[in-house]
Amino acid sequence: MTPRRPVRVAAAVLVQAALVLVAVQAPLSARLTGEEVRLRVEPVDPYDPFRGAYVDLGYPDLPDQPGTSFEDDPDVVDPVERGVAYVPLVPRGEVWVGGPVQRTRPADGPYLTCDDSDWRLRCGIESLFLPQDAAAGAERELRQGAVATVRVDGRGNAALLGIEPA
Repeated sequence: MTPRRPVRVAAAVLVQAALVLVAVQAPLSARLTGEEVRLRVEPVDPYDPFRGAYVDLGYPDLPDQPGTSFEDDPDVVDPVERGVAYVPLVPRGEVWVGGPVQRTRPADGPYLTCDDSDWRLRCGIESLFLPQDAAAGAERELRQGAVATVRVDGRGNAALLGIEPA
């Protein structure tokens, strides 16, 4: 064993640890420092043969993806303008609702940092993975109305904590 080998191994381990921290930084920050909000939720797709049993969630009180309508729609967004999007959250009764999609970070109040470069607005809280036998039951419960508990940090990062019947 050469004297440099332990240094190389240590460097490789540190790089991998740093990559893991970068990958989980946003949801971890939201879980540890975020403000808890409750959002109405509904199921979109209960099962994916490639990803297993999970519930793909939709949030009816968040804005729809801008620019997905017909081409003559004046609200259609140029694909060049897509990317990072911000959705301000405002309380309405026991739940929070999303305001219109913005391109600039809101100055105050909780907001979600999302990505609208795909066909759907993605804010990092769209999937709930479950054991195989629990997915079908969860979908039935969600169809009857449910609320998701989400933590949102000061930079708009969000983490899904759980779902309960409404």
